[in-house]
Amino acid sequence: MFDGKFRAPVDAAVKPLGAALRKTRMTPDQLTLVGLLIAVAAAVAIGAGHITLGLILVILAALPDLLDGALAKASGAASQRGAFLDSTVDRVTDAFLLGGVAYYFATHEDPRLAVLPYAVSSLAFVISYQRAKAESLGLNAKGGLMERAERIVLLCIGLFLQQWIDQALVWAMWLMLVLITITAVQRFVKVWKQAAVAPITQARIDLRRARRASRRDKRRTRVPLRTRVPRRRD
Repeated sequence: MFDGKFRAPVDAAVKPLGAALRKTRMTPDQLTLVGLLIAVAAAVAIGAGHITLGLILVILAALPDLLDGALAKASGAASQRGAFLDSTVDRVTDAFLLGGVAYYFATHEDPRLAVLPYAVSSLAFVISYQRAKAESLGLNAKGGLMERAERIVLLCIGLFLQQWIDQALVWAMWLMLVLITITAVQRFVKVWKQAAVAPITQARIDLRRARRASRRDKRRTRVPLRTRVPRRRD
């Protein structure tokens, strides 16, 4: 939801920061990995019961994820490899953070509550897969009530309130689970409707694959210049 409504103004706001980071000679991939390391530290802090420190580190971990794209554009380093790395690191980061919450529940709350962040993590991977699969089929699965940005915001709210309200983080996880379930249903319905009115999508995918295979075959059968037989001169 945030990604669709606020992506343009956020990109405009962080564009100058991307230009400033360019002067540090840091690459977007390095910035992405820095965010991952901070997220791991946040997960450890949350699991150990240091809620305030964990909250600060979660916020700090979100900043590189916000700025790596701006840095890539400013430095002209945007690439498919960078996008793939960023998406992969996002999934790993989510797993660490929710794992830290699960460990906190197991050691500071009712151990049975550790299943709650596990369920959230599982459904988060489901909606991520829905989008990836839909895009591979030429369809659109963006949107929903609880995308990644909303999950990070809700996690921060739960961590913040946990310092004054007992089990605030538990209720934040319950709310996240409900909203992420709704998001999974929303994306399924969205893709299902698109697929019903776009039956030629698979045919287009097969056509593109056939064209790529044809180009590869032509390259293989092309006679190298060095092996061509020279013309006879009479």
